[in-house]
Amino acid sequence: MASQSASDDSGRELAIEVKGLTKSYGRTQVLRGLDLNVRWGEVIAILGPNGSGKTTLIKALATLTRPDEGTIRIANLSTSRSGERIRRVIGVVTHDSLLYPDLTGYENLSFYARMFRLDSIDERVRTVTEKLGMTSRLDQKVGTLSHGMQKRFSIARALLHDPLVLIMDEPESGLDQEALALLDKVITDRETPTRAVLITTHNLERGLALADRMAILSRGRIAHEESVESTEPAEMREAYFRYTGVSE
Repeated sequence: MASQSASDDSGRELAIEVKGLTKSYGRTQVLRGLDLNVRWGEVIAILGPNGSGKTTLIKALATLTRPDEGTIRIANLSTSRSGERIRRVIGVVTHDSLLYPDLTGYENLSFYARMFRLDSIDERVRTVTEKLGMTSRLDQKVGTLSHGMQKRFSIARALLHDPLVLIMDEPESGLDQEALALLDKVITDRETPTRAVLITTHNLERGLALADRMAILSRGRIAHEESVESTEPAEMREAYFRYTGVSE
């Protein structure tokens, strides 16, 4: 397992440490010197409108894109030097399911399990699919499934190797109420109390219900952070409007 020695100013150990993150696409600067810390055992929700940089941040954390400047450390490993090792300790859900449509759900999950060199593949697949209520769909080709069911398989893929850090980009998108309830259990899973979870969302109420801390991403920077315990929904909504100009 990776070292977990990095810590914040209070001495609490950090799962994710981002400093001065900058990323541009052509002349468009998406991230502008972004700083962010996530502690072990913490759930943080990143709230921001379209175009604020949420997806670019997720891709950088997931080692799917390289920042122009700045540093990212996950489980005390640098994404610039230890990308392969980091991918073994993170679970990632993006807008792209990262699944193969011509393979069945089981074939997709067993493929990723072999990539992670996991033992007891059938048991792991059964465990994660039962957790997400989709065991009956394992023999269907992913390309024939609804968007919501594909999202469930994407979440299952991210959980297969029991990651230390879970990184999810608007994971609630396309899910029905049953799936949302199952997702919430995954995010707040008390069987993995040291797991760090970072999610992006458009939904303030869901963020407040799930997270320990909320952060507002605006114009490529974290403009505001607040512990959920110390804020009211109305206060966070007002802050969101103040920093983004958007009514949540």
